[in-house]
Amino acid sequence: MRGLIRSIGLRVETFPSAEAFSRSAALGKTDCLILDVRMPGMSGLELQRELATGEHDIPIIFITAHGSDEGVRAGALRDGAVAYLSKPFSEDALLEAVTAALNA
Repeated sequence: MRGLIRSIGLRVETFPSAEAFSRSAALGKTDCLILDVRMPGMSGLELQRELATGEHDIPIIFITAHGSDEGVRAGALRDGAVAYLSKPFSEDALLEAVTAALNA
C-alpha cells in the first residue's frame, strides 16, 4: 500500500501500532489514515473513537479481512469513516478511497 500511494505523489508514514501513531508528532499533521479494523493492542475502531473525542478530525479508511461483519462496517461508517474496504481490494478501490478522504 505504501508504494502504491507514493506512486501517485503522496507522502506516506507508517507506524507499528495505533498507540504509536496516537503518541507521535504526526497526529496533528495527518491528512488521512488507513487503519486495519483489527490490530494488536488498540484496534482501528478504538483509535477512531479516541480521535473523535479529541481535536483531530482525520479522515479514516478502514481495511479488513473480516468484511462480512456488517455491524462493524455500518458502525465505522456511521462514526465518520470515509471508506471500508474488505481484503482483498483492488488498487483502484484504495486510490479512490484515498482521493475521497483527501477531498473530505
